[in-house]
Amino acid sequence: MKYKAVFFDLDGTLVNSLQDIGQATNTVLTNNKYPTHSYEAYNFFVGSGLRTTVARALPEKAITEVEIDRCYQEMMAIYSKDCTQSTIPYNGIVELLDNLKAKGLKLAVLSNKSDVLTKKIASEIFPNYFEIIQGLSVENLKKPNPTVALQMAQQLGIQPNEILYVGDSGVDMETAVNAEFCAVGVLWGFRPKEELEVTGAQSLISHPSEILALL
Repeated sequence: MKYKAVFFDLDGTLVNSLQDIGQATNTVLTNNKYPTHSYEAYNFFVGSGLRTTVARALPEKAITEVEIDRCYQEMMAIYSKDCTQSTIPYNGIVELLDNLKAKGLKLAVLSNKSDVLTKKIASEIFPNYFEIIQGLSVENLKKPNPTVALQMAQQLGIQPNEILYVGDSGVDMETAVNAEFCAVGVLWGFRPKEELEVTGAQSLISHPSEILALL
């Protein structure tokens, strides 16, 4: 199989954004006199959109739709200003993107982070690499729903089985399986190897350069 495109998750795959997400969420928790969490805890809060991250960070007694919405709006006001403050590419990512572009592959980003922030972070940190940068616009279409992934493939004129989908979470692997992409799990991200294995990873890699061997 000759792959023609590589789609990437953003957080935990291309960039380590945990500190900025955790800092913004902890600030909201502190302002509302709720307990805060370690950055390690946020490994398991992220991945299904920032509203869900906020919901997972709240104490159980505070989990109502009204409170989640209020705290989410507070978090977004802070995070939108500081979302690239400590967020950096993982080692080897820029070199990988250069190699993939040189080989003529189409590159795209598909994230459950809000579309505005996905576009801001990906375009600022990785200018001129991606054909499509797509974040979450419709809650019902967030990963692992494959609808948006398949729309992106169609937009690029590429068949699903010609696409590698690279991500760090079970949600990413399920998205790839549902879209009939090749599911590639990264071991440098936020979630453990076991989660990637049980959710359909076809390959596991420990360094970005290993993607080149899959091509």
